[in-house]
Amino acid sequence: MSGADIRQAAVIGTGVIGASWAALFLARGLEVTAWDPAPDAEATLRHRVAACWPVLEAVGLAPGATPERLRVHASPEAAVAEAGFVQENGPERLDLKRDLFARLDHAAPPETVLASSSSTLAASDFQEGCATPGRVLLGHPFNPPHLVPLVEVVGGRRTEPWAVDRAMAFYAALGKHPIRLRREAPGHVANRLQAALWQEAFHLVRSGVADVADIDAAIAHGPGLRWALLGPFLNLHLSGGEGGIGALLGKPIWQATEAVWRDLGTVAVDDGLGQQVAAGVAAELAGRDEAALVAARDAALLGLLRLKAAAEQLP
Repeated sequence: MSGADIRQAAVIGTGVIGASWAALFLARGLEVTAWDPAPDAEATLRHRVAACWPVLEAVGLAPGATPERLRVHASPEAAVAEAGFVQENGPERLDLKRDLFARLDHAAPPETVLASSSSTLAASDFQEGCATPGRVLLGHPFNPPHLVPLVEVVGGRRTEPWAVDRAMAFYAALGKHPIRLRREAPGHVANRLQAALWQEAFHLVRSGVADVADIDAAIAHGPGLRWALLGPFLNLHLSGGEGGIGALLGKPIWQATEAVWRDLGTVAVDDGLGQQVAAGVAAELAGRDEAALVAARDAALLGLLRLKAAAEQLP
């Protein structure tokens, strides 16, 4: 079975991320089985899927796609017993992950990939308790998974190449944009890049360079617009003029950039800084309806995704 041939996916852990995955799987015409230990898990999951459905309809549903293909089971073993792919979304606790993956490995069909959405843990840390650790890997989404295309795929020390290949094919068949990491790193790729930006943003507030609203504006009305279309290296290449990035590196303007690196701050967010930033966010939101802000963000994101899909030269 190739990743593109999978017809049933299991979602283990149906919080915000798990529910978003379930909605996406359903929208792509898959049968979805699910499990979560919360007593009201099924009602909450169905409510969350229904909330995601309008934007998924706008994106476009696969033939036969319906929330009625969702079945919630009383145990993780039952949920994965016939699944062609498993997406786990439990708490970021290593003890729980180890126990859960051992159970999933015991119950799932032998050719089924066991993927985790974990943001902070490495597959190597919880695959050791599995009888078949070669099929355990990370398929880390960017929130919300039903809308944002990125999935970071990375195996652990004992993950076999076929499992990574199958996961890449499965996510691509869903319309996602999977990337293959060459090795494990805390926070993977996107969260590490994001963390670097957040660190400097908090540092700029603490050092009094700019307030919260202006720092948000600096990204939203500046480099963030370009970053939504091209990554950091391609943006740098196009900024290099004739000769591109190869001609830019080593020049005085690049030496100035490295000088800025040496001036970047390190910061720990104590109560005082946290309260300062929270107050800045509250001031930035003053007079705005937060639900309307989220709806406007998602509508603009959907429009951007459509434009990107139509722009064949963009990566």
